[in-house]
Amino acid sequence: MTTTDIATRVYNHAFKLDPIIRSLLDTDVYKLLMLQTIWKEFARVPVTFSLINRSPAVRLAETIDEVELREQLDHARTVRLAKKERIWLAGNTFYGKERLFSPEFLAWLGNYRLPEYDLRVEDGQFRIDFSGPWAEVTLWEIPVLSIVSELRSRAAIGGIGRFELDVLYARAKAKLWEKVVRLNALPALRIADFGTRRRHGFLWHRWCVEAMKEGLGGKFLGTSNVLQAMELDIEAIGTNAHELPMVRATMAGDDRQLLHSPYSVLESWQRTYEGNLLVVLPDTYGTTAFLRHAPDWVAQWSGFRIDSKDPIEGGEEIVAWWERRGQDPREKLLIFSDGLDIDSIERTYHHFTGRVRLGFGWGTLLTNDLRDCAPVKNPGLDPISLVCKVTRANHRPTVKLSDNLEKASGPPGLIEHYRTVFGCGALERKALAV
Repeated sequence: MTTTDIATRVYNHAFKLDPIIRSLLDTDVYKLLMLQTIWKEFARVPVTFSLINRSPAVRLAETIDEVELREQLDHARTVRLAKKERIWLAGNTFYGKERLFSPEFLAWLGNYRLPEYDLRVEDGQFRIDFSGPWAEVTLWEIPVLSIVSELRSRAAIGGIGRFELDVLYARAKAKLWEKVVRLNALPALRIADFGTRRRHGFLWHRWCVEAMKEGLGGKFLGTSNVLQAMELDIEAIGTNAHELPMVRATMAGDDRQLLHSPYSVLESWQRTYEGNLLVVLPDTYGTTAFLRHAPDWVAQWSGFRIDSKDPIEGGEEIVAWWERRGQDPREKLLIFSDGLDIDSIERTYHHFTGRVRLGFGWGTLLTNDLRDCAPVKNPGLDPISLVCKVTRANHRPTVKLSDNLEKASGPPGLIEHYRTVFGCGALERKALAV
């Protein structure tokens, strides 16, 4: 396979529109897995997804050209599932299971297009909302994040000369490769790319995945990105995300149903999936609260993903919970995925290896760590905390608490009500890196 000269490609592109999104499969596989469940059971639930910049000091609307942003969003709406992509989804094996996606679902997806959006500028930030039936809207999350992230990167390097670009990417490649060498020294490592959403750019993302594949061999499990998995013949890795319990909570008729809503999500999930796809994401309304109220059958699931709690603290809490329920943690899967970089991966690896089946989902600081790589300091290359979350469902605002209140979302009064219902009085605030 010929690797693209990224610096030359970036410097020479002179197209009227250089599309960022060229395939519906340029998304994370968890979106398709969730979409199939949504399509089966909750397709017409009205929702709104919103772009949220959790790094407000970075005023995106003063960096990215609004016209260019609209052109990219409009182009993404023209993209359809290609015939070869549908055939691959139908015939590929995911998590050891053939025909994971039903023919009926793939027939529907074959006619799918991203719906309209609402974009405005407020106080130096882009406010982008996507509203409509849940099954129609949910796939916007990853493309809008990829588009905004790459347009910010393009703006940051727009005036850089050809040789300076060479230096920039040479340093970025060396920086990543040094991390790969350190990771390769961990004999039992199992790690995947989770970096689609906030990547520096599509081409750089591809280079990072290829470097991980070559540098780590069998220790590299695959990528969350469906397109890259298909084109590079590697595994597509991912399960589910916070939007499922956030929307399901709005369906609750009272506080008792609200308290049970995270487990209702799991009941729906296991009607479709099994095995290593039975991984719990417990932190939507606080990991400690989730474990306190969880039915015993949740302990039978294959594992947990730690997303917003300190990895060692959260992992120890879940290990102890398994042990109290008679489960052997060595047979269970713990996946860590929140803001990871080489130091935190190494620390967590050494703490838990041999005690659990250990996995890592490496995201932003894999695919967008060009910090200090430019010959001249360039803050525009520093990654930021950008998300696209479901903010309304069933004509009601949604709430996410997280284990870190800096990641909480929703109206303040409703956040406090959810904290009372779930018993989340001890949640902390920690600064966000990405």
